[in-house]
Amino acid sequence: MESHFTGIAGLTQVPSAAAVVIDVLRAFTTASWAFAGGADSIVLAGSLEEARGLKAGHPEFITLKDGPPAPGFDTVNSPAAVRALDLGGRTLVQKTTNGTTGALAAESAPLLLCAGFTVAAATAEVLRAERVRHVTFVITGDDGRAEEDLACAEYIAELAAGRTTSAAPYLGRAAASAHAAELVAGVRRGHRGIHPDDVSLCLEADRFPFAMAAAPERGHMTLRPRRAPGA
Repeated sequence: MESHFTGIAGLTQVPSAAAVVIDVLRAFTTASWAFAGGADSIVLAGSLEEARGLKAGHPEFITLKDGPPAPGFDTVNSPAAVRALDLGGRTLVQKTTNGTTGALAAESAPLLLCAGFTVAAATAEVLRAERVRHVTFVITGDDGRAEEDLACAEYIAELAAGRTTSAAPYLGRAAASAHAAELVAGVRRGHRGIHPDDVSLCLEADRFPFAMAAAPERGHMTLRPRRAPGA
C-alpha cells in the first residue's frame, strides 16, 4: 500500500482510492467516544450556522463545537464531555476547526475514513479489507504539520501495510506535541470546553473495534461506525 500525507490545503484533487482524515486532538477522538456511547450517526457540519440550522430543524439532535459552550450547541468538542452523555440511538452534529473541515475537503474520495488513535487498528483493518492500493492521509492540524496527527497517520499506515508495530512511540510523539501542551495549559488556566481527561482519552491506541466512515446522506456528510473485519 502506498501512503501519501498532506494537509487540508494539499487536497488539490480527489484522492483516487481512499482518504483517511486524522484529528487526534480532539474531533475524531470525540466522535469515537460518541459511537462507543451508542450514537447512531454524526453529521459533519461545514459551519456553525449549518449546525444551528440542523438543530433548529431537528431539536433532538445533539450539537457540539470547539471552544466554550455557546447558544445553539448542546456540548463541546471534548471526548470526556461526550463520554458522560446518554447517546443511545442519537444523532450528533459536529463542527470543528480542523477535523470536520478536513473531512468535508476530502468528501469526494471513494472511501473516506475519519480517525484518531482510538480507532487506528480498526481503520487499518478496513483499508486492508478493501485492498486499498493508495491512501491519502489528511493531517488536519497546524496546516498539515500537527505532530499528533502525523504520528497517528504513520501508525495506521504501518498497520495497514501489514507490518507489526508498537503504538508506544507514536503515542509518545503525540503526547509531546504542541497541541497536547496547549490543551493541558488550557485546563490549568480554567478554559471552558476542555476537560482534564481529554488528552489522556485521545492517547489511547486501538480502544474501539470500529472504524468511522463518512458518506453523503440527505445532503450532509455523515459519519457512521464501521466494524473492522473480524471484530
